[in-house]
Amino acid sequence: MAGRHRLDPHDERVARFFADRHLATLTTPRADGTPHVVPVGVTFDPAARLARVITSAGSAKARHVAAAGPDGVPVAVCQVDGRWWLTVEGRAVLRRDPESVAEAERRYAERYRMPRPNPERVVIEIAVTGLLGSLPG
Repeated sequence: MAGRHRLDPHDERVARFFADRHLATLTTPRADGTPHVVPVGVTFDPAARLARVITSAGSAKARHVAAAGPDGVPVAVCQVDGRWWLTVEGRAVLRRDPESVAEAERRYAERYRMPRPNPERVVIEIAVTGLLGSLPG
């Protein structure tokens, strides 16, 4: 049953869903292993198999990902629009370098709007290991 919800990152339906303005929830693990779920904006680069979430360095989600170190931590990002949904699964790392932040801001501006200035901005970069969903044809 789970196989029928697996999606190819290059599926045109995935591209269309990511082109529309959908907010999502990001789930990161707390130090005690319990899930921390928060609303976010997310972008997806199918060629690089990367999803990106911009945030402040001091946010709980950024701290959870940073605590995992360079090997990253398993996370999930889920978008819902009525009966249609798409979940990105992968390993997240925290990026602080100006190039990564600028690229994430550019992609965020394309999908949502120009983000407000934030000198504490970092990027949660998710190496996508799988996509699950039910999308319109």
